[in-house]
Amino acid sequence: MKTALVIGAGPAGLAAAEELARAGLSVTVAEAKPSPARKFLMAGKSGLNLTKDEPLEPFLTHYGARPLLREIVAGFCPQAVQDWARDLGQAVFTGSSGRVFPEAMKASPLLRAWLGRLDRLGVALKTRWRWTGWDRDALRFDTPDGAVLLRPDVTVLALGGASWARLGSDGAWATWLADRGVALAPFKPANAGLVVDWSDHMDRHFGAPVKAVSLRAGERIVRGEFVISARGLEGSAIYAICADVRDGADLTLDLCPDLTVDDIRMRLAKRGKASLANHLRKALRLDPARLALLNEFGRPFPGDLAGLIKALPVRHAGLRPMDEAISTAGGVRFDALDDGLMLRDLPGVFVAGEMLDWEAPTGGYLLTACLATGRHAGRAAACFAAEAGGPAPSPLSLGPMARQ
Repeated sequence: MKTALVIGAGPAGLAAAEELARAGLSVTVAEAKPSPARKFLMAGKSGLNLTKDEPLEPFLTHYGARPLLREIVAGFCPQAVQDWARDLGQAVFTGSSGRVFPEAMKASPLLRAWLGRLDRLGVALKTRWRWTGWDRDALRFDTPDGAVLLRPDVTVLALGGASWARLGSDGAWATWLADRGVALAPFKPANAGLVVDWSDHMDRHFGAPVKAVSLRAGERIVRGEFVISARGLEGSAIYAICADVRDGADLTLDLCPDLTVDDIRMRLAKRGKASLANHLRKALRLDPARLALLNEFGRPFPGDLAGLIKALPVRHAGLRPMDEAISTAGGVRFDALDDGLMLRDLPGVFVAGEMLDWEAPTGGYLLTACLATGRHAGRAAACFAAEAGGPAPSPLSLGPMARQ
């Protein structure tokens, strides 16, 4: 029996392990943490957003200029993700925004069902096994029982990006791949909040949601919601536009996206004796959160407020630190891979999930691509092992291991 090693027990790694096991390989999953899929479980605490129920073509536009990634995601599309969850006994529903969630709203029931299926397929999960790079042609691990060297027939790397290190994605693998000649793109934060040094009058607005606004950075326009926090601005609309801000685009807010500049001027023209704050509140229906942002970023006010309300410049200090980002851009470049996600310089070694150089907004796009690339890499690795033929020179054993 051919042997397969998957390093990383997040969604991408588990998806790869399932495909390898179904193809008849003896599969071991090595996970550095005491338990699998910790980032997956953390994401599910506020409601596990599995995917987005929308037509495939607009869905794929969220993955940027990555033709291979788009092709892979098309092979495991939003409908396939929903069918996968149902097959694990987890009913799903689609919210008003098109986001798809398990009815349980948590990640833990789905993960338990998935791990149970992998166990029935014979997949061995090794926790507290930390990969520390290569020792010549062997993969080296620190384990509770000491150092271990493994030489599987095929390997799938699914170690995540470089955010949320406490949950396992620390990006340490980049050095080991670079030493082997693998082309990498530098890590950058993605889906991160913005740092804002607020004035004191903003304290009472911390935690307030900002709704009915439109955000613009460069050519990208996003309509959505975000939250004013003590640290700055956070939430789905901020995450959707943060890549453009990170790359140098100025950010502006349209506080009244349903009104034109002329509409606003007309409504503000009849002020009477009301204070400016009351006039803005009544004439434009600006709630306290939007009024606070207008005061924070707009003063001193110009004579004509309409243009400012339609394009309020946001003063910020950049994105939150990379380890606080929901995901990262950067990682293994696609030109370092073949169509099966195998490293060209390391035959038999495949890469999946957030290790790859891509980014997408929250809303189900991240998890869908992790599942899709894991599935794709697992299938390609199984084909590679089958085509190699003959017995493996140093088969991976689930019993005694060669030790340093």
